[in-house]
Amino acid sequence: MNEIKVLATVNGKDITNQDAYVFLNQLGPQTAAQFGTPEGIKKVAGELVNQELIYLEAVEKGLDEEETFKMELEKVKENVLKQYAINKLLSGIIVTEEDIVEFYNEHKEYFEVPEAVRASHILVSEEEEAKEIAKKIKEGLSFEEAAKEYSSCPSKENGGDLGEFTRGKMVPEFEQAAFLLEEGELSEPVKTQFGYHLIKVSCKKEAHTSPLEEVKEEINNQILGLKQQERYVSKTNELRNKFEVKTYNI
Repeated sequence: MNEIKVLATVNGKDITNQDAYVFLNQLGPQTAAQFGTPEGIKKVAGELVNQELIYLEAVEKGLDEEETFKMELEKVKENVLKQYAINKLLSGIIVTEEDIVEFYNEHKEYFEVPEAVRASHILVSEEEEAKEIAKKIKEGLSFEEAAKEYSSCPSKENGGDLGEFTRGKMVPEFEQAAFLLEEGELSEPVKTQFGYHLIKVSCKKEAHTSPLEEVKEEINNQILGLKQQERYVSKTNELRNKFEVKTYNI
């Protein structure tokens, strides 16, 4: 834990580096990063001093006794109490191992992973050019180097790599050829609306159901959310019978 350091004192109240970090976190990560240096923290401390001075004068002038302030304070108090009560209502909900296993077994269709391939390609405009490149690859030129030198697709910068994709993501001719190839196999020139492709598949994944261990945390969070929603709805329905509620047409 970072050592707590006093950065300034205003009317006997210490302003620490922890106060500065809390203030920065409220402003968001981008701003926090900008002021994360010792010089930045010093500037934040200066701002906290300014705010403390404004606060002291407000108390001195009795602004905290003004009715407008009390109304604003009551609104803030009400909102904080609402959130506190909701958090308290939803705390203590437990998801058991049995809950997770039961959900997994009853909803396996949620965890089906479709067939996928990871492929690279070289795109050229003429079939003969594609055949000549294929010949060079078979003679020892690496597919990646060939892509960088000859392909007209922006993927050339990555050696032609298109990443992993499932069916329905590519044009039909390309997709059909890619899913028929074996890992490491080079295709014949494949014609599409974009030109002629040489395709190489680096990885194939069969359609499968994700094992329980892989999706356990996801299931836990989903069940927890469902249980929280159920408790919240049950409690609010109960309270509707306790307190008067009137609704009006807009």
